Amino acid sequence: MHNTVKNLLDIENKIKNTRNSLNIENSPKVIAVSKTFKIDKISPLIEHGHIDFGENKVQEAVEKWTEIKNKNSQINLHMIGKLQTNKVKFAVQIFDYIHSVDSEKLAKKIADEQNKINKNIKIFLQVNIGDESQKSGINKNDLIQLASYCKKIGLNLIGLMCIPPINIDPERYFQEMDKLNKDLGFNELSMGMSSDFLLAIKYSSTYLRIGSSIFGSRS
Repeated sequence: MHNTVKNLLDIENKIKNTRNSLNIENSPKVIAVSKTFKIDKISPLIEHGHIDFGENKVQEAVEKWTEIKNKNSQINLHMIGKLQTNKVKFAVQIFDYIHSVDSEKLAKKIADEQNKINKNIKIFLQVNIGDESQKSGINKNDLIQLASYCKKIGLNLIGLMCIPPINIDPERYFQEMDKLNKDLGFNELSMGMSSDFLLAIKYSSTYLRIGSSIFGSRS
């Protein structure tokens, strides 16, 4: 068995144990964050039957995944990085989920481009939950306005996403995200990475973005 598959099974086991101990019915999906990794590292996971993968650069995703997705229609590709409006046209062609919408301008561009090719991408709004000036994401005070705009232009909004501040216990941020998500009536929540995914499960995360714990550290 390939290392990446072994790592994934280990993570799925930890998730199961955490769900059992917290008595959580919902089973979150693992997005294997494959950015910067070559296809030889990713192929064993595809062969194992894993279908959710995350990339953060449009060009890399197009080069790596176009052929694979043509052969495996069940694969879901998640855009988890910052998306520039000039790359949206290519992003909507390859991605099934976009986790990083944080402005009306970006939302409008996605709506326009996906309408051209009759696609319905699942959208998360990225919240700058730690209010960090260097980070993408919308301020939580502007969230309701952006959410209603996205619905008005026909985007398929399914939930919120966050990247909490590093080197700070993320629990209070996860707790706040869970509340914001429920207040807006969303069912999906994208939060939790290699270092904190078990805690994210406690706060209703449905998509865990896990890279290094599956693939190893990036060179």
